[in-house]
Amino acid sequence: MNIIRRTAGWLDAIPYSLIALFLRIVAAHPFFVSGQTKIEGPTIGGEILGVDMSFQIPTAIRDATFALFADEYKVPLISPTVSAYMASAMEFILPLLLFIGLLTRLSALGLLMMTLVIQIFVFPDAWWTVHAYWAAILIVLIARGPGALSLDHLLFRRRSP
Repeated sequence: MNIIRRTAGWLDAIPYSLIALFLRIVAAHPFFVSGQTKIEGPTIGGEILGVDMSFQIPTAIRDATFALFADEYKVPLISPTVSAYMASAMEFILPLLLFIGLLTRLSALGLLMMTLVIQIFVFPDAWWTVHAYWAAILIVLIARGPGALSLDHLLFRRRSP
């Protein structure tokens, strides 16, 4: 039993700020990558330590994106054009905010709502393959926040008088 307690103590010593940073990156990635396929614009960035860190700055929505929302991603009550603009904007802005830890809880909530819309209306068979995992990560970030390695912590932490 001593080894179990000792191991639990070591694991308890992992700072939540590192866990939250990892969760923010993992949650942001699939949405940002998906958003990049929906937009056109100049590419910035490059390779850093063997990892392609380039991305497009949105200046327009691709014609294929409008077709996708008209033909496949049919969300009721919202026109395909509005859906295409909303999804493209959310998949660019919210992951970036999540990554830097700014308005983290609000960004995670937006991505959770987007996940639920995708689950219900677009890919209803994807709950156990991907959406449950996205939801779990996003719920942790909503409940526990971004951690100390975030702009939220830097800008909004309570300061002692």
